[in-house]
Amino acid sequence: MQRIVLDTNVLVSSLLNKQSKPYLLYRAWDERKYILVTSPEQLEELERVLSYPKLRKYINESQARIMVTGLWNHAEVVSQLPYVEYSDDLTDNRIIATAIAGKATYLVTGDKRDLLHLVTVEVLYIPIA
Repeated sequence: MQRIVLDTNVLVSSLLNKQSKPYLLYRAWDERKYILVTSPEQLEELERVLSYPKLRKYINESQARIMVTGLWNHAEVVSQLPYVEYSDDLTDNRIIATAIAGKATYLVTGDKRDLLHLVTVEVLYIPIA
């Protein structure tokens, strides 16, 4: 079974639009079509981002809590992330480290500025979301 990391922007996007590719990816995990890999660092980032006032207009607290709790309880949460410096953005490096530690096949992101240009990291492929 494929092991996939969904970047935080993909997880947030899945809550914003139920017709989007990010939502379909999230639903596919919910249907056990792949193993979703995450880390405590990513889940902390997700909680922080979901609490932004600009997102509260579109994502209610209950939806955010359900997602974060579901990820903690049902995704594969990896710790002891390796130190990496693929990006100038610390949060991007944590996502890449999560993928490496979780032996993910794919890291799905919409981050065109910092992540998509990498294309391949070790044996990890970064497809366009």
